Amino acid sequence: MVDPLYFDRDGHRTWLKWHRARRKATDPVFTGARILEGLRLGASVEVDLVIHADHGCAVLHNFELDKETTGTGQVRDTAANVLRGLHLRDNTGAVLPDRVMLLEDLCALLTEQPPQEGALLQLDFKEEIAALDDRTIANFANSVGPVADAFILSGGDIGAIRTLSSAVPALKTGYDPCYGDSLARLQATGDFASFIGDALTAAPQADMIYLAYEIVLSAQDAGFDIVGPIHAVGKRVDAWTIRQVTPASLEQIERLLALQVDQITTDDPEGLHAALAP
Repeated sequence: MVDPLYFDRDGHRTWLKWHRARRKATDPVFTGARILEGLRLGASVEVDLVIHADHGCAVLHNFELDKETTGTGQVRDTAANVLRGLHLRDNTGAVLPDRVMLLEDLCALLTEQPPQEGALLQLDFKEEIAALDDRTIANFANSVGPVADAFILSGGDIGAIRTLSSAVPALKTGYDPCYGDSLARLQATGDFASFIGDALTAAPQADMIYLAYEIVLSAQDAGFDIVGPIHAVGKRVDAWTIRQVTPASLEQIERLLALQVDQITTDDPEGLHAALAP
């Protein structure tokens, strides 16, 4: 089986990003084995970060523990040693042998097993700048600094991304301007040019702009190429998130490939690659 890493179309390479470290739709999220597999293959992989009680970050998506782990309560109120003792749950809620990782655990894994050249691990920071304090920033820098080349830090709060990345100068960054009712507002106003112009102004240092794929395709439907202005200033575009392989999603993927997005976030890289590879 060919590893689900990217598509090459018309001289342009579009990467398939392993959303929440899933290679295929049935995978549980955030397991160390899948993260290391993806990075060993040279894949683009994404994990999420939320802040815990000891001023560090846990590799989790939700602020509540009960959906993803064997714990209860808020991640923010849970100590690091307690988090490390919790098990992850699979897509059905069944308990896995894999335990919750903290950011420093993830960085230690990458030190022990360095990623293949070209691999990229996205740290999607789910918090806002108000959640950051000096200890959290210092702990982030101490963990990420030695392996910063392997990461890109992203999020929707550009202030938080600037603050964390300023503590790790070698760290690549990305910005996601899509939040709340962005799609509905854009469909109502049709002002895609201002939307993307504002995003580029807000994040001049970002390497990647993350856009909901619905916004990318809605812009095209409205006659506006939202990818072009981003490429024009030397940045890359990630279109997120294709959840399943269906006739509709395959059509959407084909449109995204034709628009030459640089990365497509998906929960099923293996399924999409098998469906569309030559």
